[in-house]
Amino acid sequence: MQITIKSTDILTHIDGVPVRLWEGVTGQGVACKVFVHRLAVHNDDDADQFERELREQIEPGRVFDLRMVLP
Repeated sequence: MQITIKSTDILTHIDGVPVRLWEGVTGQGVACKVFVHRLAVHNDDDADQFERELREQIEPGRVFDLRMVLP
């Protein structure tokens, strides 16, 4: 399965861990939500471009209760 995701400015907590909500869509067009705690680039890869793009993303906004994020 492949999912294309886009960052949002929504933060919440899952099991006491802060996560950012990303909105996604599968290759078959199914919408989904992805909760990301950490992102990393493999040590063997050049992380410069990744870090530049990540910094350009929307800054985290308010923290929402998980019940407000999920339908």
